[in-house]
Amino acid sequence: MKEMISVALPKGRLGDKVYRMFRDAGYPNEEIEKDGRKLVFESPEYGIRYFLVKPSDVTVYVERGAADIGVCGKDILKEYAPEVYELLDLKTGNCRMCVAAKEDFEDDLSRTLRVATKFPRVAQEHYGKRGRQIDVIKLNGSIELAPVLGLSDVIVDIVETGTTLRENHLSVFETIFPISARLIANRASFRFKRQEIETLTEKLKQLVEEKK
Repeated sequence: MKEMISVALPKGRLGDKVYRMFRDAGYPNEEIEKDGRKLVFESPEYGIRYFLVKPSDVTVYVERGAADIGVCGKDILKEYAPEVYELLDLKTGNCRMCVAAKEDFEDDLSRTLRVATKFPRVAQEHYGKRGRQIDVIKLNGSIELAPVLGLSDVIVDIVETGTTLRENHLSVFETIFPISARLIANRASFRFKRQEIETLTEKLKQLVEEKK
């Protein structure tokens, strides 16, 4: 029997996309493609075990060794800075981390900038580089509402199409960094299952190259 690799996949659309990449790379599992509430899917004949977790938890499972490898967005890696290896940019789930504000916003440098975000580390790092004093307001959802209601001056958030921003009369003022799905590995797993993980990574890399 092949050495089993455990893979933490994010629940939702990104996880569905990424699973199809794994399947096309030669690591299928019929059950995972059925609608249901099951969270763990094993394919011993292909040496792979998948489990589905909340996107922001993927790095926790991988860093702590419950999963050998996983897939998460660059936003999660930047925000949580886990001690994992980043193996491959899968070139999917593309969007960007941005600063956005009301269309008539002008930064008043004489006072502290109020920043609403789900990504406090990213915000602090971004403004820290330019020596800008900020007050981080941590929110968990509907970030766009903060400047509309006067809770914040700007937001730092993920932008995909920008539709929600436009509907709330907000504009992107700058892009902090592009985001895409990344294949990551637990450091110990990479050492002990290096051949299997590198083989899988190479197969995924070929798929990514073919789609260019």
